[in-house]
Amino acid sequence: MTGDFLPLFRMPCTFMAGAASVASLPVITHPEVAFIGRSNVGKSSLVNALIGQKALAKTSQNPGATKQLNFFLLGEQLILVDMPGYGFAKVSKEKKGEWDHLIKSYLCGRPNLKRALVLIDARRGVMQVDDDFMRILDDSAVNFQIVLTKADALKPSALAEIQDQTIAATKRHVAAHPLVLTTSSLSKIGMRELQEEIIPFAGTL
Repeated sequence: MTGDFLPLFRMPCTFMAGAASVASLPVITHPEVAFIGRSNVGKSSLVNALIGQKALAKTSQNPGATKQLNFFLLGEQLILVDMPGYGFAKVSKEKKGEWDHLIKSYLCGRPNLKRALVLIDARRGVMQVDDDFMRILDDSAVNFQIVLTKADALKPSALAEIQDQTIAATKRHVAAHPLVLTTSSLSKIGMRELQEEIIPFAGTL
């Protein structure tokens, strides 16, 4: 764990609960910040990098590895929620439909959700499925912020172009936070900035 981490993110972070259906969502106890994005965008890897643990959230190279909402309690002050991906995944249409229902029900009906972090793969930028999902968040008045992932895979010029395109995308969505964060779970780019965005929500239930 790096000494550059803010104090909250040096505290213990433990698995609290998993929810594969709306009925199994845990009772509300703390403020929550959710991580959502296309399948295989790097949600679990980002959660691990954010708190300096290698294997708290399970990662996989295969899309659809996260099959439920996973709740992690950080420092007894904040819950991080690792969500199933939207878009392509190697699952049945029935199962995908169940995931989509769970995702939308959680995001639109959780009063202690402080912010949804919408992860975008920097190698691909904002795709139509991302834009469609963000429109759902607009319509439901769910505050969200875009976080670019896997930034280490791009050369500086290409990354700058993606950043500009992503900032332009935020202007199409009324619920979007104007600040786009750029991160890499591998090189730890942007972890401090992401922590600074999240930390004000701790203990604000």
